[in-house]
Amino acid sequence: MRINTNVPAINVHRNLTLTNRKLAESLKRLSSGYRINSAKDDASGLAVANKFRADIRSIRVAHQNAAEAQSMLQVADGAYSKIYDILVRMKELATQAASSQTVQDQLMSEFEYLQSEIDRIAASTLYNKTALIAATGTVGGYTVKADNSATDGLTFQIGQMNGEQFQLALSLAEADSDSLGVSVGAISISAVECAQSAMDAIDTAITSINQYMAKIGAYQNRLQYTMENLEITLENFSASESTIRDVDMAWEVTQFTKNQILQQSGIAMLAQANMAPQQILQLLQG
Repeated sequence: MRINTNVPAINVHRNLTLTNRKLAESLKRLSSGYRINSAKDDASGLAVANKFRADIRSIRVAHQNAAEAQSMLQVADGAYSKIYDILVRMKELATQAASSQTVQDQLMSEFEYLQSEIDRIAASTLYNKTALIAATGTVGGYTVKADNSATDGLTFQIGQMNGEQFQLALSLAEADSDSLGVSVGAISISAVECAQSAMDAIDTAITSINQYMAKIGAYQNRLQYTMENLEITLENFSASESTIRDVDMAWEVTQFTKNQILQQSGIAMLAQANMAPQQILQLLQG
């Protein structure tokens, strides 16, 4: 029996220290909800989880970019639609003016105002500082106040990495009166022959506008599928990160309960081990 070195107490203390360390880890995991709270918990797992987290953040922004592209296309589609309505009205006026008994002077004023309105709509259809259906510069006497134009092409980042497969390039067609071939200098209804020629030109412009709106519809459908795919990818990436980083609460509570019991029993046994050397006093008393 030795009193200078209490080996049983040292052994109990070592086990109690280990239990306290495990209990502290369980408390940290249960309070944070993470299995990995620092690199020492799982260095390789932390690296993979951090990569997933960065991709998730980027995908959220990519989804927002696609939503903004959808909004931009809706603005352009609205402008195309109004220009289409104007062209239909111009066709009515041209049809009326093509009859020889009609007095053209009563129709020319409205017809010219409509031609000017097409240019105004084209020049004023902006999304932020981007012209949508007109080139930058002057359109039919109207100044386009924009930094760039969708008619030159725009690129939207719709993925978490750099590359063509993670980007969407789109371009819109100019829809001012000159581009459509219905400008003041191109057509007129000042005479029957002019009105008849104007009818053909307006028909061509209407066909073009319909094609432009169909193109926008195709872009919108593509973006909708893109957004849905991003949502699925975001869900799967989030699940993957959770599998690596998040703690299994049920399992960790089980470990926490076990370590609590071991801690309590370890403290009790340490007290018993510390009492053992006192038994030597009985030998001295004898």
